[in-house]
Amino acid sequence: MNKQLLIDYIPFHIAKLSLVEGKDKPGTRILRGKLQEAGVKNGNGRVYPPDILKKQVENYIQGPIKTKTATGELDHPDSSVIELKNASHIVTHIEMRNDEVIGKLRLLDTPAGRIAKDLIRGGVKLGVSSRGLGSTKEQSGVTMVQDDFQLICFDLVSEPSTTGAFLFKEHKEPNIFTKSDKIYRALNDILIEGE
Repeated sequence: MNKQLLIDYIPFHIAKLSLVEGKDKPGTRILRGKLQEAGVKNGNGRVYPPDILKKQVENYIQGPIKTKTATGELDHPDSSVIELKNASHIVTHIEMRNDEVIGKLRLLDTPAGRIAKDLIRGGVKLGVSSRGLGSTKEQSGVTMVQDDFQLICFDLVSEPSTTGAFLFKEHKEPNIFTKSDKIYRALNDILIEGE
């Protein structure tokens, strides 16, 4: 089997992303939410088996997250190499919750990170998609990701292939949520509790 670059992004598929935005320091943006999902066909028609994705999440925790090298880019490049000059964020935490990969990332004070912050301030919903290397195999009409898959990173994108998520601003100050923020927060809590 030949390994190929597996970028989970579809330029024509509109999907929502379950990201929750918060602040930890002035000017710092923290995003949390669903980054990937196993066992279901994504917008690219690929299925990541749960055992394969779980193994890669564990490797990602012990590798890039532990060594603080879990950077990603604003938009998917056509390369398996993370270009630090284009880094927009660093993933600080990921975990498997049932078949979903839930994570937390911090936007960097880089040109790409500042663009991402400005997009959020302008009301743009950002998505997250994975980038990795691996092979696929057709099984019963489904494209299955094989056990040679290697997760490289999570990139910020306009239209992620993993669906069913949304973004809202989360502030630590009391009583500053808009009605829509409260609705999104309630929906996000329900989705996370239902996992």
